[in-house]
Amino acid sequence: MTPSPMAKARYEGHLRTRLTHLASGQDVITDAPVDNHGKGEAFSPTDLVSAALSSCMMTIMGMVAAREGVMLEGLTAEVVKVMAANPRKIAEIQIVFSHPALGASDVQKQKLKQAALTCPVALSLHESVKQTVIFNF
Repeated sequence: MTPSPMAKARYEGHLRTRLTHLASGQDVITDAPVDNHGKGEAFSPTDLVSAALSSCMMTIMGMVAAREGVMLEGLTAEVVKVMAANPRKIAEIQIVFSHPALGASDVQKQKLKQAALTCPVALSLHESVKQTVIFNF
């Protein structure tokens, strides 16, 4: 059985695309970054990859937190994308997770960290993309 499409993409011109999530109808617009001839008015495709890594990590941590009875609400992430020049590609994604008042034991914190580092996006990225992840909790 062939999987059904989950999204459609449309080129809008001027290095902009519109992605539509078919199940929800939600749109995401991407622009090429200013340093690559774009407007930089929206996430670039490589920004989305980097943001998707942090979102996936948070989602999987949320699943573990729910199972462990840990309140994860309030967890934040700062994401830095480092590009390589030749070829132009993501060289490194740096993520700093912070939750100053996380009520979790050391064992639970370790489970959360392991869950983040083994999320589907993290496991799907090529090994040449360095993933630097810091947990402040």
